[in-house]
Amino acid sequence: MAWPAVAAALPEDWSLVAVDLRGRGRSRDLPDSTGLRDHAADLVRVAEQLPGPVVLTGHSMGAYVAVHAAHARPDLFSRVVLVDGGVALPLPAGADPDAIMAGTLGPAIERLSRTYASVTEYVDFFRAHPALADHWNDTVEAYVRYDALGVEDGVRSRAVEGSVRADGRDLLVDGASFEPELRATPRPVTILAAPLGMFGAAPGLLPADALHALEDAPHVRVRTVPDVNHYTILFDPGAAAEVAAAIRT
Repeated sequence: MAWPAVAAALPEDWSLVAVDLRGRGRSRDLPDSTGLRDHAADLVRVAEQLPGPVVLTGHSMGAYVAVHAAHARPDLFSRVVLVDGGVALPLPAGADPDAIMAGTLGPAIERLSRTYASVTEYVDFFRAHPALADHWNDTVEAYVRYDALGVEDGVRSRAVEGSVRADGRDLLVDGASFEPELRATPRPVTILAAPLGMFGAAPGLLPADALHALEDAPHVRVRTVPDVNHYTILFDPGAAAEVAAAIRT
């Protein structure tokens, strides 16, 4: 449900296959992953069932999963599009990954531990998010409503907190793997970066130095999509059209 705006901008004769990763959406009840490479193996299994090779794209954590999948099985993919993800996030030497996560993903993780009185209350929580409040549209609302899971005492997010924590930690501690894998991937790679971050303000999520480090890789193209944040790069129709253009070419 993160991808309808992008799907709408693709040619009519294209198909977009989007999956809920383990611990999320309607895959929440699958066995937990042990890290991003488990998710990558799942994507490889999906791609093996499709007429290919196919374009592989991922947003946010999904972009990091896509890096591992493309590196493991480049024969399955024609090119790779990474949307505001896929390059290492800073983890200072000796830093506690859990503390870093608390500082960056803290509000998102806190949401996963809460129970809301109703779907309306859950939607209203998202409407107040600084990255979404001024950009609310039907696509965002459908995304949020899909994530709302009715439970005995109200509504919770479908995302499993333990899975989100484990995957976020893996993303940080294994950060050194992403640049070498991107360089070794024998397929064209496009990285689309948002200049605004997870809370709707600068700087963006992706470190500028990590993006600049890839400038000498001839198969990697980096582009900043103007005036979008980490979420609206997929939900804003204009930005979604740029993502679709990168997928097409």
